[in-house]
Amino acid sequence: MSNIENMEYDTLIIKFKNILKYNNLKFTKQREVILKTMYCNNNEHFSPISLYELTKKNYPELNIGIATVYKTLNLLEDYMIATSLSFGLSGKKFELRNKPHHDHMICKICDKIVEFEDDIIEKRQEEITAKYGFKLTNHLMQLYGVCEKCQKNSKHQNKGKF
Repeated sequence: MSNIENMEYDTLIIKFKNILKYNNLKFTKQREVILKTMYCNNNEHFSPISLYELTKKNYPELNIGIATVYKTLNLLEDYMIATSLSFGLSGKKFELRNKPHHDHMICKICDKIVEFEDDIIEKRQEEITAKYGFKLTNHLMQLYGVCEKCQKNSKHQNKGKF
């Protein structure tokens, strides 16, 4: 579980400023609005491009480049403020780590991401790690398949074959 779970924005921004200061990095308006955009759209999973576009839309007066978005996302992930899901050649999608632990189902056709929580899965993971004498510190579960909408579309186009 992340140490920023359920953290209010003001506390989160102070944490980010402290991390940057400790690592001799600058806190800029661009970095601030990237974090704020993610925080205000907390139910989304952002590719660097989608985050860049949303930030530019919300802050048109701000001079921000795509490289700044990539660097900021990497910083947020390095310091455990954000986490990413890998989409292979399609790249990564990022989310803040300020929600309770959850897992993901990812559609292989449209890249839709569905978050879910399951106490039975969590309990089984603890049992399995205990059985093997393994101390679980974190995990990431990603289930890949085809969402309901894409299944319906595929049935019409491909006669039910995926």
